Amino acid sequence: MCRILIVDDDPHICLAIRAWLKRYGFRVTIADGGSSGLSALDNSTFDLMIVDIFMPNMRGFESIRVFHNHAPKVPLIAISGYAFAGSETSGPDFLRMAMRLGATRCLRKPFRPTTLLSVIDQCLSETEPYGRYVTTLTAVSSALSEPQGMMSREGAATV
Repeated sequence: MCRILIVDDDPHICLAIRAWLKRYGFRVTIADGGSSGLSALDNSTFDLMIVDIFMPNMRGFESIRVFHNHAPKVPLIAISGYAFAGSETSGPDFLRMAMRLGATRCLRKPFRPTTLLSVIDQCLSETEPYGRYVTTLTAVSSALSEPQGMMSREGAATV
């Protein structure tokens, strides 16, 4: 069973992500900030981390750098409510900065649960190059099914 650490100072975000991930069989630990997240890393092992970029007491990208340095082989998904700069703006590119500091992927809040599951699958697939994480694929497939039709395992639409 895949273990995921969520580090975010917003309890609503943590509870929402935990509820969604537990529904699909993930074991989830929540930390409400940088210090409690590092303590969780010291006391347990995780297959993946989801870390907010901007939290009190760990300013800016310090959290990404610290968590990546503490567990460099564990994929880290950086999340933030701040807009990432695009080609049409001249602001800082938070996405690129987070990736340079060790994030495997980045998501802007709010994001859809299916998007999160897809990104988790990508991260875990990179650590297991010969197969995708079956629980996540099943979850994404189930979440994307519509009453009009659903995708079969072979990729053909069925009605």
